[in-house]
Amino acid sequence: MAAELGLESAAGSMEINMQEPVNKLKFLHALVAGGVAGMVVDIALFPIDTVKTRLQSELGFWRAGGFRGIYKGLAPAAAGSAPTAALFFCTYECGKQFLSSVTQTKDSPYVHMAAASAAEVLACLIRVPVEIAKQRSQTLQGNKQSGLQILLRAYRTEGLKRGLYRGFGSTIMREIPFSLIQFPLWEYFKLQWTPLTGFDSTPFSVALCGAVAGGISAGLTTPLDVVKTRIMLAERESLNRRRSARRILHGIYLERGFSGLFAGFVPRVLWITLGGAFFFGFYDLTTRILGATSTHH
Repeated sequence: MAAELGLESAAGSMEINMQEPVNKLKFLHALVAGGVAGMVVDIALFPIDTVKTRLQSELGFWRAGGFRGIYKGLAPAAAGSAPTAALFFCTYECGKQFLSSVTQTKDSPYVHMAAASAAEVLACLIRVPVEIAKQRSQTLQGNKQSGLQILLRAYRTEGLKRGLYRGFGSTIMREIPFSLIQFPLWEYFKLQWTPLTGFDSTPFSVALCGAVAGGISAGLTTPLDVVKTRIMLAERESLNRRRSARRILHGIYLERGFSGLFAGFVPRVLWITLGGAFFFGFYDLTTRILGATSTHH
């Protein structure tokens, strides 16, 4: 596919020069590609995410639903995946180019880490309410309520900060370390692909790099994901509503040891490894197709 389109790799094709008129077009490419990739991943791998969430739940896997209704919460996830992914990648690509021009460096891991961190914070403005609706549906806490009804109830009973944005801090605490590991690895693997293999970058190679980077990052940040899940699912009477992330981690360790801290490790690594392959592959492929289409007009 890459040879037919005659375009560069995802990193190369998305280098946005803020001085060029084509900047707006490439920005739109990032928006569309990120949205398409995010939705494909969320829908295709949703059952794995449900299993992971139920394993991490304070209720325990079987009380949270076991293998029943593994597509519960799909609607809010599907609705929120495209705007969340699009916002992230637009911020990431623009931030990466801006910081590269300011620091006069290219392909610096520090630039990638800073851009990814800023993108994660902005993306969480959409991601956190979506995660609350999704995870409460996945663990059957929402009963037969829709995602919108769950969010409205959370807002009415708990307010904006403690309701719609419960777990905002813990989500950022999970996402930023994840990105600090994943995105520099992804960029590094892409840069090394051609020198090491002798083959040009393709959507497949980008997908493979994304899968490896995602799997490593997922495994290392599993305890932070457990904390985030516990906080978002906490009932009004739960102690997790009032505990800090550090105290929740300590409590989980005292209760279940390291197995508790790494609850859902296998489905999380599997989900993000496959998700990395799908996401980065579809993102790269979509930007190539959009780029090829625009050059023909």
